[in-house]
Amino acid sequence: MDRRLVILFLTIFIDLMGFGIFIPVIPVYARELHASDALVGDLGALFSLMMFIATPVWGSLSDGHGRRPVIMIAIAISAASYVLFAHSSTLFLLVASRMLTGLGAGNITAAQAYITDITPPEGRAKAMGIIGAAFGLGFIFGPPLGSIIYARFGVEWVGYLAAALCLLNLWAVWAWLPETLARRDAARKVRVKPVTGALRALQDARFRDLYLISFIFITAFSMMQMTVALLWIDDYHLTEKQIGLMFAAVGVASAIVQGGLIGWLQHTFGEQRLMVYGTLCMAVGLGMIPFIPLSLFVPLSIVSIALLALGNGCLSPTILSLLSRNADQREQGEVLGTNQSFGSLARIAGPAMGGRLYSMGHALPYVAAGAIMLAVLYYIRSFQRAQAVRA
Repeated sequence: MDRRLVILFLTIFIDLMGFGIFIPVIPVYARELHASDALVGDLGALFSLMMFIATPVWGSLSDGHGRRPVIMIAIAISAASYVLFAHSSTLFLLVASRMLTGLGAGNITAAQAYITDITPPEGRAKAMGIIGAAFGLGFIFGPPLGSIIYARFGVEWVGYLAAALCLLNLWAVWAWLPETLARRDAARKVRVKPVTGALRALQDARFRDLYLISFIFITAFSMMQMTVALLWIDDYHLTEKQIGLMFAAVGVASAIVQGGLIGWLQHTFGEQRLMVYGTLCMAVGLGMIPFIPLSLFVPLSIVSIALLALGNGCLSPTILSLLSRNADQREQGEVLGTNQSFGSLARIAGPAMGGRLYSMGHALPYVAAGAIMLAVLYYIRSFQRAQAVRA
């Protein structure tokens, strides 16, 4: 593999680790700082909001000033945000650190642009797969690592570890990632229209339903992600170490499904049915979480985790595959990037709603998440009808 793609993979992986590593840590630590459950959810939403706003800014800046300097500056911002988190002794500092982390993580567009610079059109879609792989691995390994480090060494070392990874990444970019933009235009106007861009994308009938399916699915899943550590502490009395093991189980199950089973599942059932089965698995897996009896916590939690991993494994790769298949070669990167924008919007809405619902009743985020997953079935049917018409 091209060494430059390896460095970009590392860059994006660490960006997403910066989100995943704090998923189990933020709710517990924010409570120690006397945050409300609603604010706990907002902390997750703030990260994604800043990432959503910053993503087109970094991309536009990279067009005018070069890919390499933009990527390096964003990594440096991420490193600084993790050091700030390590010393976040107040809610104000905690909020500031999460917003700064989201700002740094927005450099994914610059990384995508770099990929388009170094790959020919016929190999671009395959190279763009590095983005999806790094996203997935960041969410798989981040949460269990964060829980284990927090339980054993405290909140400071969660921040220090993340900052050290960023500094290692920064050195690798400086040493091994050459600039690819031959002509730069420093006077180029920075365009920041993430919301209007997302709304405009919904006008394209080829992708509209897939974007909405992705948005609803990630909203529901992130409602669970941001509140489940609170539920496990409040209702099931799990320790930080045990929470880390639970997230590790989710990660391993997801890796097994997406790494080993998804090909067989797609071949056996087909993409259309797989989306339906994945949606139903997610709805049941999310809805059952708060109703597991304490005496049956381990076996039924395994069932829930298996359903979530299976649902996620069925939906995520299938959506990306269908988006790529419906897009022309020249618009692959744009379409996949737009899907990421909808994912960022979902990670704003999900935690914000989840935190508020949890403060009203511990079961509400999961009941609501399971219910809204059923709305996905409507858009799947709409997509299937549109596909039949085009065929």
